[in-house]
Amino acid sequence: MHGFTDVDRQSDPDSWVGVLDRLTQEPFYQAYQQRVRELLHPAPGRRYVDVGAGTGASAAQLKDQYGVSVAAVDYALTMAAAMQARGLTQSTVADAHHLPFLSNSFDGAWADRTLQHLADPHAAIKELIRVVRPGGRIALADPDYDTQVLDIADQGLARRVLRFRADVLLRNGTLAHQHAGLLATHGLADITVESRTLLVRNPTAVDNVLGLRSWAATATQRGALDPAEARAFEDQFDEAVVAQRFTYAVTFFLTAATVA
Repeated sequence: MHGFTDVDRQSDPDSWVGVLDRLTQEPFYQAYQQRVRELLHPAPGRRYVDVGAGTGASAAQLKDQYGVSVAAVDYALTMAAAMQARGLTQSTVADAHHLPFLSNSFDGAWADRTLQHLADPHAAIKELIRVVRPGGRIALADPDYDTQVLDIADQGLARRVLRFRADVLLRNGTLAHQHAGLLATHGLADITVESRTLLVRNPTAVDNVLGLRSWAATATQRGALDPAEARAFEDQFDEAVVAQRFTYAVTFFLTAATVA
């Protein structure tokens, strides 16, 4: 199972709506998502598509803030229902690798925390480019889990757990720093890259970083750590919190370009 690609098959799929809604209330997420929308150069009357839209919160923001038309796409029926509840009438259940739109249909397209979950992010990028008219904008945003740091006593153990997050729990957890190169390969112009670092000192923030404390136990279930190591990780995690030394960080890359 890889993140949100399996939402509909989980025991409580609606709980993921709550997870995403909590994240969108966090100041870090609000700020970088606003910047992603700005990178689309939105103008009233234009048409955009959000691929991997989740609950549709960012799509609704773009629509309301700039007076544009927005189509929202997600692979999960659960998320499509959430989009409809937010008044996004142009919501579609579809595969990011095969978008159900004509070529040159939009003035811009974006994928926020989507490529990290996909089986073939290269195919998805081709689809984003295909559906955007020449002169339109593409924006991509993902965390790059190669940039993770965590302050607990045993740094070797921390690195092992963080590598498990990067290499096993996500299909493309370390791809974000390559987004610019992928867009360049497809001949896009005006490529820009910006970074935003999520720095967490309070482990209850951003939904406990999507369950950071639980990653070691999950690694044990997958055979990547033994149970004693998982318990040591959790103990050191808790000790770091009590000692006020807890620090976790990961860098997001915001990449944008113009379709030639």
